[in-house]
Amino acid sequence: MIYVGIDVAKDKHDCSILGTDAEELYPVFTITNNREGFDELFEAIAETGADISEIKVGLEATGHYSYNLLGSLLDAGLTTYVINPLHTNLYRKGQSLRKTKTDKVDARSIAMMLITDRTLKPYSSTSYHNEELKSLSRYRFELVRRRARLKTAVSRLINILFPELENLVPTIHMSSIYALLIEMPGASQIAACHMTHLKHLLYTASKGHYGDEMADIIREAARSSIGSITPAKSLELKHTIKQIQALDTDIAEIESSIDVIMDSIGTPITTIPGLKNRMGAMIIAEVGDFSRFDNADKILAYAGLSPSTYQSGQLESSYSHMEKRGSRYLRYAIINATKFVCMYTPEFRNYLSKKRAEGKHYNVAISHAAKKLVRTIYRMEMTGEAYRG
Repeated sequence: MIYVGIDVAKDKHDCSILGTDAEELYPVFTITNNREGFDELFEAIAETGADISEIKVGLEATGHYSYNLLGSLLDAGLTTYVINPLHTNLYRKGQSLRKTKTDKVDARSIAMMLITDRTLKPYSSTSYHNEELKSLSRYRFELVRRRARLKTAVSRLINILFPELENLVPTIHMSSIYALLIEMPGASQIAACHMTHLKHLLYTASKGHYGDEMADIIREAARSSIGSITPAKSLELKHTIKQIQALDTDIAEIESSIDVIMDSIGTPITTIPGLKNRMGAMIIAEVGDFSRFDNADKILAYAGLSPSTYQSGQLESSYSHMEKRGSRYLRYAIINATKFVCMYTPEFRNYLSKKRAEGKHYNVAISHAAKKLVRTIYRMEMTGEAYRG
């Protein structure tokens, strides 16, 4: 067997090629992150004379820096392993008491891991093609977080400019209220607006939901408002709402693309009540190929949802905290999916109630339900069966 370890960086990659007995077939060499560099790597591998089935290639999961190289390796038909950097870091430290870390050392450590660690699973083309779904779901995640921050800013500005408004409507984050505030970003502007125009604006923006009565209520509240007259804050409010509306459009477009991919995948996990395309897409994308995990507990560990363990001699920790060392996106998706599944699925709702009855805090009970959900998802993905309750 031939073992190739690659330490990935932005502009160059360090490569180590070892034989079956860990002998160095080539001195560790560096390739550039371009077509010439990739060709140089493939030529070095070809010179070993090994059959393609006898070659294993390993590289760290370094995000977008490894994406193009990983695609080239898979296209070449090479068995490729994508290894968690935490794993390689611990392995390297276990090889020596000295604090030695260089790119060349890392490349050899990765090759050595391929020789000694039989638990590693090869990266599949399924996982690679799921990268598009991962990119979309992560991009949506970041935009939703950005939108949430902007909505918080809107609430803050309204408390300055027209604090009474929040008590007049179910939520200020409605298209009709946004339309009102973009044109009149403050109580003083609303109070000075002609009544006919105010009624027409609210009626049109709310699609007939708000009529003359609501216009009168808002107008009277604006006239007696304690809100400050601050042009700078009014301008900030108007621009913030426009940013939210732009993000709404972008998020809707991304969600449409996610729906298309999810329909083509045909995953059974969306048959679980409460788990739809949004969180389902993030779970599918972050896990990738479920077959590379031996069991559901390894997915929990990958998501950082496993309890930490500390035991030494007679001392054993009685308070195990969640590790939170894996994919934050997967952890977020699983926890949030669990909350919705517990709302809409009797099996999980009863399980959550049982844990709460045992005296567990809500977040602890949700973490238990999340483990149950991951085991259910793992079984469904491995068998292809729909949820049966």
